[in-house]
This record gives sequence, structure tokens and C-alpha cells, in this order.
Amino acid sequence: MKKYIIILFTIALITGMSACHKDMSDLNRNPKAPTAVPGEALFANAQKNLADIITTPNVNNNIFEFIAQYWAATTYPQESRYDLGNRNIPQNWWTIIYRDVLRDLDESIRLISAAEAITDAQKSDKQNKLAIARVVWVHAYSILLNTFGNIPYTDALKVDSATPKYDDQKTVYLALLDSLDVAISHMDDNGGSFGSSDLIYHGDVNQWFKFANSLKLRLGVTLADAEPARAKTVVESAAPHVFQSNADNAVFNYLETPPNTNPIWTNLVQSNRNDYVPANTLVNAMNTLNDPRRMFYFTKDPNGNYSGGIYGAGNSFGNFSHVGENITEPDFPAVIMDYAEVEFLLAEAAARGMNVGGTVEEHYNNAITASIEYWGGTAADVSAYLAQPSVNYATAPGTWKQKIGTQAWIALYLRGFDAWTSWRRLDYPSLVKPPSAITDIPVRYTYPSNEQNLNQQNYDQAAQAIGGDEVTTNLFWDIY
Repeated sequence: MKKYIIILFTIALITGMSACHKDMSDLNRNPKAPTAVPGEALFANAQKNLADIITTPNVNNNIFEFIAQYWAATTYPQESRYDLGNRNIPQNWWTIIYRDVLRDLDESIRLISAAEAITDAQKSDKQNKLAIARVVWVHAYSILLNTFGNIPYTDALKVDSATPKYDDQKTVYLALLDSLDVAISHMDDNGGSFGSSDLIYHGDVNQWFKFANSLKLRLGVTLADAEPARAKTVVESAAPHVFQSNADNAVFNYLETPPNTNPIWTNLVQSNRNDYVPANTLVNAMNTLNDPRRMFYFTKDPNGNYSGGIYGAGNSFGNFSHVGENITEPDFPAVIMDYAEVEFLLAEAAARGMNVGGTVEEHYNNAITASIEYWGGTAADVSAYLAQPSVNYATAPGTWKQKIGTQAWIALYLRGFDAWTSWRRLDYPSLVKPPSAITDIPVRYTYPSNEQNLNQQNYDQAAQAIGGDEVTTNLFWDIY
């Protein structure tokens, strides 16, 4: 009898252990962590990641407020002296855009393509989603290309390609324009799209149509010196369909609570750091022009004036103006692209002899007006500013490049990457490197260190193809 009891106990123990083992396996699954993510959610995540990386002033990821000479440093000035290597900045910029933006967009497009669409309405919605996701995809790739030059493109994002080859930057640029044209042709403004999963236009296909054409305008104008005939065709086909007012602006609206706050607030307020002041380059230029946007861009210094720290040097935080109080609100919106930029691009296109309707001066005035009004200025502010001989297009000093370049630079404040691209294209305003700079003002980023170490053969070929992996190597379109 005792023998049978022992056997039964052993069987029960084994059964119980098996049951416990099964239960322990269940505990390894997090019911709140989905194993399958909808393509729409990935699209929203890519939008936020892109807005974050182009907006953040975190010196580990984005130092374009320094390179555009909008901000100066206080305690740690090395990044304002163009030290890209100490924090591995090119690596972080590259990784975030490829991994957190393009990878999400690529998977979003794959999942949406695979989703079943039965009704005509579903088919229209699906087509619009794919077109819109492709537009953001083109935008993200254009940022990478305009940062580095030759980049992985045909081999990029492939899980079986740990050492992707680099594609010729001009070839990629033209391919992006082709992709953008296809996306635009597939948009149907009678249909729906992402709805609430679209964090910029909330699924409004017509607004994305305008954005896509405005992006096409930007890419076309940027191409003008390298490929004037192609640029003219691109610009003239986009111009009738671009933004028409500030109501069309592509804006990412942040929230008041983390983790969805503006990265400027995160890095300046939440972190309780005093690492930045406005740069004297920008503040002095705006003081000379009596610019009405100063009250929105900056606070006043202890003496009641607008003053900027010495660009490229260490500065005392308490002695100078600071970033405007509205800008450091947690829900301050990030501008992805706006009507003011579009009008400056149209002014530039008109100055280059492209048929975009209107005169250079009309577009120039529209751009300045849009910028001042967007920031909160009045019609009287606009009139007084444009009436100044130093601002009025007919009397302002310099060539059309100087007039447009200087005013575009002022209007692109907080959009350091876009300002940097505008400056590289027009060579205005006349920015001067600080005496302590370790290089000339960068016109590109050097390739990430990981590429040099882990993808050396393709890195070496890319570096040789562009003329050397240096910050002073011009991109293919930056030839004058």
C-alpha cells in the first residue's frame, strides 16, 4: 500500500511541476506588449520620431541650431566649434533616421500593402495611406542624403544585408523625385487615409497633396545649380499645388505631458540645464533690421535688450537673452515645413527664371509676411518691416541670393537643418566660422564611425566617390 501511495505522489508531483512550468512560460508574455503592430501605428511612430530628431537640440543627436548659428553654447562650446566626433553625432543622426523613421515607414508600407481591401472605399483609403507613407519616406531619405551625400539606399533596411553598399547621391536624389511623383499621382482627395493615426494632417489627403508638392518644390530648387533643366521641370510642375497660406503648414503638435512633449522643453526645461543662449550672429542681424519677431524668438537680457552670446565661445547664461518663453512650453509645436519657406523657394525659383507665377518680390514679401504672422506679429509689424530700405526687396543690399538667403535664414529659426541646407544652396547669409573652430563650417556630416569599422569596404568606396569623407566636401548639388 505504501508503494502505491509513493507512486501516486510521484505522478502528482510530476504533473504539478509540468503545470507550474507551463504557467511560468505564460509569465514570460507581456499582455500589454503587442506582437503584431498595425501599419498605421508604425506610420504615426515614424512621424513622431522624425519630428523629434529634426527638432531636438540635444547635442548628442542634432547640433544644427549651432551650425546655422542660431544658438551659442554656455558651458560646453565644442559642438559650436564643429566637433562632430566627441559625441558621435553623425552616428546618432544616421541611426535614428534609418532605424526609427525609415524602418518603421518601410514596415508600415509592407503591412498596409498586405492588408485586404474589399470595397472601393477601402481600396481608396489603402492607396492614399501608401502614397502618404511614401511621401514621408522620401522626406526622410532626402534628409539623410542632404546630410551625408552617397548613402545606402537600394541595400538599406534589408535584414540580410549587414554591409549595405552606398548609392550615388545624384542617382538617389532623382529616384526620390520619381518616387514622389508616383506618390502624388496616387493620391485621391475624395478618399480617406490614416485618420487619427496621422499626427500632422489627421488623414487629410488634400493637405498631404500640398505637402508632397511643396517638398517636391524644395527638392527641385535645391537641384537647380546641378541639373537646371530637370530642376525647372520639377519646380514648374509642383508650383501650382504647393502651400497657399499658413493654414497649410505641416506642424507636429506636441502634448503637455511626457513622453510626448517638444524635445526643446525636454532638453531646456525638464532637464533643468542652461546650456544654450541665442547666438549673437542671429540676434545682431535681427537687431539691425529691427525685426518684430525678436520678442517671440528671444527673451530680453538683464539690461532690457536683445543680446546674443558669442558664437563658438563659452558664455554666461545669465548675461544674455534666452530662448523665447513660448518656445520652451512643453506643447510648443514643431514646424516640419511651412508656407513661409515655400514662398522663399518660389522667390528663388522666380529669380532663377522659372515660371512659377508672380514676381520675385511678391513671393519674397509673401514669405516674410507669413513668417511674421505665424509667430504672432501684426499687419502693422509686417508693413513697417517691409518698408525698411534694408528689408524692402528693391532696396535691400546685395544680390537676390543675399536678399532671399538672409530673410529665409531668419524665418527658418529653430529649423536648423533646413536653414543649413538653405545656406549651403545660397551661400547667404555670410556666416563666419568662430576663431576656435576645428574645421570650416561643415557642408556635410562625416560618415558614422560604425560604417568605417563594420562596413569598411563600402565606406571606403563611398568616401572616394564623393571626394573624401570630410565636412568640407560639397554635395553634388552644392557647386557654387
